[in-house]
Order: sequence, then structure tokens, then C-alpha cells
Amino acid sequence: MNAKTNSATTFTDLGLIDYKEAWDYQASLFNDILAIKSSNRNLPEEEQAITKNFLLFCEHPHVYTLGKSGDEKNLLLDQTALKQVNASYYHINRGGDITYHGPGQLIVYPVIDMENFFTDIHKYMRLLEEAVILTCQTYGVESGRIAGLTGVWLGDAANENERKISALGVKTSRWVTMHGLAFNVNTDLSYFNHIVPCGIDDKAVTSLQQELGRPIDMEEVKQHMKKHLTSLFGMQLVRV
Repeated sequence: MNAKTNSATTFTDLGLIDYKEAWDYQASLFNDILAIKSSNRNLPEEEQAITKNFLLFCEHPHVYTLGKSGDEKNLLLDQTALKQVNASYYHINRGGDITYHGPGQLIVYPVIDMENFFTDIHKYMRLLEEAVILTCQTYGVESGRIAGLTGVWLGDAANENERKISALGVKTSRWVTMHGLAFNVNTDLSYFNHIVPCGIDDKAVTSLQQELGRPIDMEEVKQHMKKHLTSLFGMQLVRV
């Protein structure tokens, strides 16, 4: 762990923001944290700077993103068809395969130095999932995990009715994180018909709206997610 740890976390709601713009912003924060850690290696302990943490919420216009280990065949649209559905496409540097982001979907990007909290990527992923699970419980929607798969799921394998409500994909370097999770709240699920979500072709996707049969207040969902994330990680939230 760092000699100096810092649980203070700057929270920013970026609203509806272009995917590339948000990606570039994340990358700048990510690289700044890495630069501080690199500089600290050459300094005595008492002179080392603390690293900062950031928690970003946003939504994106329609976009498909493919992780570094993904297969482009899981995008079922060519460039012409992408324009017809008013969507963009990026091959990016997170883990995982292909997914969709769009309006009505809450995106959570923690850009944190895990050495300020714990150094366990498995725990990190499970806590992101747990924040979604706890938020779903608030709305009376029971969700959980499927062994061997990331994300948050509803349904019963015995009834072949498993459906995904939240996808995860992260990048880490020297315990610094970027990318994060996508939580389907009021998402237009028809856009998932144009991909093989996360490379999994035998399971469906869903949203809070789909499960409850009514639109859900996004600001309310954000408050629940913020509360659970800060509690689970032990963050001291600072709002800008």
C-alpha cells in the first residue's frame, strides 16, 4: 500500500456526454494518477504525494464498444447500418467483449488508485456488482451473479431465463482503474439486438424499466448507486 492513502473521492456527474469525450477525460485522470505514482517511487516516504480518486457518472449517446479481447464479429452492423441507427463504434482498452451504451443507461467510471482502498481486482469487480445488486433490491428486483461471468444478472438458469442488467469492463495499471460498469435503467433494449452482448449469445438483457413496467427516475437511481459505492469502498465523497 502507499505510505499515504487517501479515501477522498471527487464525484462528478458528466450528464449525457459523447463516449470519446468521456474516454479522453478518464484517460487524463488515469494518466495523472499514474504520473504521481511514478514520481513517488523516486522520493522518500515523507515527500511522496497522495494520489487522487474520481467517481464519474454519465450517460452516452448510442455507442458500441469492443474490449481488447473482444471479437468484432459480435458487432452485427456494418458502418452504413451503424449510421442508420445513429450509433458510433469504438475498439477500446478495457477488458471484456462488446457492449452497448446509450441514453437511459447509467454509466459509472471509477478512476481510483486502489492502493488507497485495497489491492484486489477480484474484490473490486465484486463490489461494483454489489452496488448494482443493492440498488436493484431497493426497487424490489432480485439480482445476483452467474459463476464464471462478470456483471449482474436476473433470472433462473433452471428456467433458462437469465438476463443481464449490468455489464462490467475495466482497465487497471499499477492499481489505477478506469472504465467501469453500465447499468440498464431506462435503456432502449432494442439496440442490443445489433450485437452479441459480451460475446454471450444464449442469454438476454433487461433493464429496471423492463422488469418493473414503468420508467424509473434516473436521478433517484444515481443517489442509490452513489450511496452504495461510497459505503462499499469506504470513499469519502467530494462533489465538484
